[in-house]
Amino acid sequence: MSKTALITGATSGIGRATAQIFVENGINLILCGRRQGRLDALKKELGVYSQIHTLNFDVRNREEVLEKIGSLPSSFSNIDILINNAGNAHGLDSIEDGSLDDWDAMIDINVKGLLYVSKAVLLGMIDKKAGHVINIGSIAGKEVYPKGNVYCASKYAVDAINQGMRIDLNQYGIRVGAVNPGAVETEFSKVRFKGDDGKADVVYKGFQPLKPEDIADIIFFVVTRPYHVNIADLVVMPTAQASATILKKEL
Repeated sequence: MSKTALITGATSGIGRATAQIFVENGINLILCGRRQGRLDALKKELGVYSQIHTLNFDVRNREEVLEKIGSLPSSFSNIDILINNAGNAHGLDSIEDGSLDDWDAMIDINVKGLLYVSKAVLLGMIDKKAGHVINIGSIAGKEVYPKGNVYCASKYAVDAINQGMRIDLNQYGIRVGAVNPGAVETEFSKVRFKGDDGKADVVYKGFQPLKPEDIADIIFFVVTRPYHVNIADLVVMPTAQASATILKKEL
């Protein structure tokens, strides 16, 4: 029987690349995102491989998350894999200059949104005493860098939640793990710099960053290990990156 995976933040970057590799390998998908047009286009593109259902919601909206996931048709309600991928960075400011709105957005999406989605999905996994949760963290959840303050705090929270989830769900036989990327070339920097392409483009210049497909390959590897194998916590960086702030760039 084909497995079913729910992916948040599925319309771009790592989420989209993960959807691609999953459907190519026969995994049915529940694609979640805020942009219905992108969800429709992705379903049309990938639907030739396997069954796809889309859910249009913002992970920050608790009631919407619970209502949409609770309304899944029976053919998609048995979720085997949860990819908690939705997340954003907003701004890159010293703590005293930080925007309260940016802080709220990062905590609401990266922390509370992950918890809301997990709450909606985990009860089904607990009932059948099986399932696999992959939380997409960041190197920012392993080390704090200048002006990363609240974004790093939100990803440290993901790291703690991942560990807590693994401990609490162990009794039910549910696998829980995190994939923590370093520099990945996605829309991430454009969002962080609020559409300033000049600032965003500089982030990835002078070295070869990871691509979303690189992380998707790793996620697929993680979820296809024998069930007695759980990859609990994985940090992935491009070869040019030694830490959050140390990058070998070509002049």
